[in-house]
Amino acid sequence: MDRIDLFRVFVRVVECANFTRAAGLLGMPRSSVSAAVIELESRVGARLLHRTTRKVSPTHDGAAFYERCLRVVADVEETETLFRQGNAKPSGKLRVDLPSRIGRLIVAPALPTFLDTYPEIELDLGVTDRAVDLIEDSVDCVLRVGPLRDSGLIARPLGVLPLINVASPIYLSRHGIPQTPDDLSRHLAVNYASPSTGRVAPWEWLEEGVPKSLPMRGRVTANNAEAYIACCLAGLGLIQIPAYDVWPHLVAGELVELMPRHRAEALPMTILYPHRQHLSRRVQIFADWLEALLKQTAMQSPEIRPEPTS
Repeated sequence: MDRIDLFRVFVRVVECANFTRAAGLLGMPRSSVSAAVIELESRVGARLLHRTTRKVSPTHDGAAFYERCLRVVADVEETETLFRQGNAKPSGKLRVDLPSRIGRLIVAPALPTFLDTYPEIELDLGVTDRAVDLIEDSVDCVLRVGPLRDSGLIARPLGVLPLINVASPIYLSRHGIPQTPDDLSRHLAVNYASPSTGRVAPWEWLEEGVPKSLPMRGRVTANNAEAYIACCLAGLGLIQIPAYDVWPHLVAGELVELMPRHRAEALPMTILYPHRQHLSRRVQIFADWLEALLKQTAMQSPEIRPEPTS
């Protein structure tokens, strides 16, 4: 195994924190991965990994060496494609993960155009509302909606996702129409619980640019966007939802926008990558395409309409 291949193996072991998982991703026997790390340690004259039966982690020297390896491997890969990137079409498998509704309603219908433009790319599309681990799940990039936790990943901001307040005509005929947040104490919400933390989100709005929130009474709590919208359509309460998510229901008159001047703060949208050094051309192309698509669809802010009156 040449030196660059040893570097690649070491990088994958550090990222996976496990010899077996790294071997699976590299398509190599575990014994070969372990032998490669031992050979590399012998070559550099330092212990690079702490090993236990469950996990491996870089030593102080190993952490510094890992950063150097990333740069070296990236430079080699970039040099190898230097003279063929301009003319060659991007190719290979691309693994991405998207929030379920965006994946189903926006991205999937637009994929034929993307795949026709780049016929040598194969797309492995993950559509889930759980936070995947990019390294352990070997995902090239993910789209996240909402504030980010400090994850050490490379983040590319795309813009914001507008939220609106809606209810069904059935609910409004029974309970009346809230005109301002002061009226919310007399109303019910379909509450939304985070599928990862179980935390129930309060009702939110901006008042002269300042975020405000209020816990809402509700008889139903959902942890899935499909159920959340379905409960609202059934007349069980008010909800706050991305505008693109319910646009067909608004057009059909099945839902009504409320308090348009008291919307919640728009949610940031971000693409995350494991490492800038590993950003392949096909990942860059997909990210550019996704950003343009979302700006044409999900990021469009509805015009402020007159508030309905009872």
